Amino acid sequence: MLVPLTARDFIDRAVQVYGDRVGVVDEPQQPAASLGELTYAEMGALARRQAAKLDQLGIEVGDRVAIVSHNSARLLTSFYGVVASGRVLVPVNFRLRPDEVRYIVEHSGARVLYVDPELDAELADVTAEHRFVLGDDADLYAEEGVEPQAWEPDENATATINYTSGTTARPKGVQITHRNIWTNAVTFAMHVGVTDRDVYLHTLPMFHANGWGMPFAMTGLGVKHVVLRKVDGAEILRRVRDHGVTVMCAAPAVAAAVLEAAQSWEGEIPGRDKVRIIMAGAPPPTKTVVRVEAELGWEFIQIYGLTETSPLLTVNRHRAEWDDLPPEERAVKLTRAGAPALGVRLSVTGDDSDGDGTSSPSGELLAQSNVVLEGYWEQPEETEKALAGGWFHTGDGAVIGDDGYVTIQDRKKDVIITGGENVSSIEVEDVLFSHPAVAEVAVIGVPDEKWGETIKALVVLADGQQASEADLIRWCKDKAAGYKAPTSIEFRDELARTATGKLQKFKLRAPYWEGRERQVN
Repeated sequence: MLVPLTARDFIDRAVQVYGDRVGVVDEPQQPAASLGELTYAEMGALARRQAAKLDQLGIEVGDRVAIVSHNSARLLTSFYGVVASGRVLVPVNFRLRPDEVRYIVEHSGARVLYVDPELDAELADVTAEHRFVLGDDADLYAEEGVEPQAWEPDENATATINYTSGTTARPKGVQITHRNIWTNAVTFAMHVGVTDRDVYLHTLPMFHANGWGMPFAMTGLGVKHVVLRKVDGAEILRRVRDHGVTVMCAAPAVAAAVLEAAQSWEGEIPGRDKVRIIMAGAPPPTKTVVRVEAELGWEFIQIYGLTETSPLLTVNRHRAEWDDLPPEERAVKLTRAGAPALGVRLSVTGDDSDGDGTSSPSGELLAQSNVVLEGYWEQPEETEKALAGGWFHTGDGAVIGDDGYVTIQDRKKDVIITGGENVSSIEVEDVLFSHPAVAEVAVIGVPDEKWGETIKALVVLADGQQASEADLIRWCKDKAAGYKAPTSIEFRDELARTATGKLQKFKLRAPYWEGRERQVN
């Protein structure tokens, strides 16, 4: 028997088994748009009414529906109202500038655009065939009792298109199928030990790789979702205390914020010996891992993956064999990317990254799994390159140890991961090149205790031109999303290049990463 694996399975089970249980606690700090507490039965009903509204608008199976929102119950429900009815959800990074959002909406061909009320004015000029503000529920949902049209489940259908920064200035749309979603959610939940006794805090933006699949995994297992719109260390501690949170996913900067808030927290740190904090994006310094375990009493779990892999490829969790290790030694082991998740095959191959006869610092990590993307939306050449030879090419240099654990050492693609967000160095370079005083520029990632990596620009000024560090940083913030701006500018007389004139970024990065095992953090 072959039964299609689709996103609908997760909400159907939640409604059937946990219908009377509170499924989501919406963000209370936005009362005008907050849905408050919803049971899983109520969440399922809203998803069906959303699908029915899309029916009424003439939105067909396979049509794209874009949503730009902070974490919210309506965004969470849209993973089912849109995806589980056969349409394609396009979750958009709410930190992007209006012109960047417009590009994604237009490139994806989205017929519907949902906008968070906090972003409505800023995105006033970004539109689609149908544009609605989240919170105007007469526009979002059909009347109670109206049931959506039946969708014939297809596990190979595209479920979401998630735009990610890559080696080009324009982001690529990653097509994730229902089968990708299902496999990722189930294996992720298994590896981190999720049960219906857990409570999940959405510290991670839901738009980011579909919240790493947590909107699906947690729903299917009846876990309560606690929504957090904006990261704040003290507020995270309060939510853990008030809601009994046991699981959260985060970039290293979130852990840093919680550790800082804990310094002035009155009373016992909540969640001790109960919370698992799952990190990715860039592993934090080993001392951060030690502090998370010692000062918070939370379990640290490291994962590695990409938007293109739904995202889970590897998991690194404290093993029984490490119980007697000193905390610092255990932390070193935990900051590796981890061992392959169930159903993931990994390989490393050597690579001449720029074709000039010089080898990359390590082999490129390749992956095969049911979590690997279907392709890049309307970019067949990029798809062919990414999936060449029947393997997904991660673009990350890595080594696989004798114990099967992966360590990421370098990044072939010109992508900097800062605070969990991918930033294309080429895009930042393009912005800086547009400044009249800039003759040459190379943008690299350098280690940072808070963000894992941060953006540094190495700049050669044009003859007779002047510009300060503050001038160039402000220029970038005016022309791109703020998180894409360099945090520092270093002025150089020249930049290291090959004989053919290509920038040798691994050489430019090397001094900043000296003494470290890997060239990414």
